[in-house]
Amino acid sequence: MTKIIEFLIKPDPTDERLTEKVEGLDQHGQAVTTSVTVERPLTLFLNSREIVTMMTICDYPEFLAVGYLVNQNMLLPEDEITAIEYEEDIETVVVRTNSETNFEDKLRKKTLTSGCAQGTVFGDLMEKFDDVNLSPDVKLTTSELSVLLKKINTAPSLYLEAGAIHGCVLCVGSMPILYMEDVGRHNAVDKIAGYMFLNNIDGGDKIFYTTGRLTSEMVIKTVQMGIPILVSRSGFTAWGVDLAKQADLTLVGRARGERFVVLAGDHRIEYA
Repeated sequence: MTKIIEFLIKPDPTDERLTEKVEGLDQHGQAVTTSVTVERPLTLFLNSREIVTMMTICDYPEFLAVGYLVNQNMLLPEDEITAIEYEEDIETVVVRTNSETNFEDKLRKKTLTSGCAQGTVFGDLMEKFDDVNLSPDVKLTTSELSVLLKKINTAPSLYLEAGAIHGCVLCVGSMPILYMEDVGRHNAVDKIAGYMFLNNIDGGDKIFYTTGRLTSEMVIKTVQMGIPILVSRSGFTAWGVDLAKQADLTLVGRARGERFVVLAGDHRIEYA
């Protein structure tokens, strides 16, 4: 298992592949140069089958590919990955397993969600909620949350450099572990899910932070990863709240500084 340290992975706003300079005019008609985020298409194959083309910053294509498949239930814990092949010149990533996986029915049931860009969810994911058992013993104190938010919000990021991007962070207590960004929040989630799958990281004692809205998709993916606490600086959707209550997921939104709102699973929050 990968050693848990603070900011094991974090954004690199100095990576020249991820932003570019563009000339423009400001509100006074003066010339300005600004950084913009670069997005690229990435086509994902599972063995010989084409699955989806995603728009992504493509900084961690292998994690993104595996996480997408895990969160769509196309890869199960018992599946053995034999190779992950990323070809930058043809914008493809291939995940190979020791045997063919059965996902055709899932593709037929694919439905669009409220996620940015290519966010999707499959109808049969909801069946898993009846079997989910998120740990009731994990606690998050208000002081830990305040420290955690400060660490995340002050860390160098593409968001601060260029904007137009979402961030997601896997945490333990007040310690950020994996900080991923992408043009779609679902991509950032999937990168973390892929890293967890490949490095055998358990979500049972973790906290998940996102800059995006607390939608049904965010709740579903957090529950799929077995993470009991989901935090966002943004707001909620009604279905997201309903699903969080159904799965006993702690849902914390509008978290800025020392302020927040809990709409589900408040038994894991300690006011200290």
